[in-house]
Amino acid sequence: MRELILLRHAHAEGAVAGQDDTDRPLSPEGRAEAEAAGRWLKDHGHAPERVLVSPSRRTRETLEQVLSVLGYVEQREDRRIYEATPGTLMQVADEHRDIGRVLIVGHNPGLEQMAALLASGQSGDFRGMPAGGVAVLRMPADAALEPGVAQLAAFWWP
Repeated sequence: MRELILLRHAHAEGAVAGQDDTDRPLSPEGRAEAEAAGRWLKDHGHAPERVLVSPSRRTRETLEQVLSVLGYVEQREDRRIYEATPGTLMQVADEHRDIGRVLIVGHNPGLEQMAALLASGQSGDFRGMPAGGVAVLRMPADAALEPGVAQLAAFWWP
């Protein structure tokens, strides 16, 4: 079995006039949420072997807080994760199927739709993924990512 862990970035500050959406930092609440997500991952045995992260500031800061708890994990920034559809996220994740446990730090609605699609076969079958939320999906080690291939093993939010 292998695990795909989806982590939505924690709460971010609102954009200020003229600020690009990708430059929004985490709020103090968001930093605490991200650290709590790291603790949950560590305490429940879900420390990833590789992390794929969106280039946005809020996702990178979320990852920094998570890694302050977990310690070093190989990281790869992937611009395709920002504003990604479930199909794009599945393609990104499938490129790393040789890794037993991959964490993607990204954004909604793509993450929650991907979780629903992999677990139930339907992307409209989601109920929401709060900021700082974690979904752990399990699937056979050799399985390609496709609708309904995974089991939702755990879901947590701060």
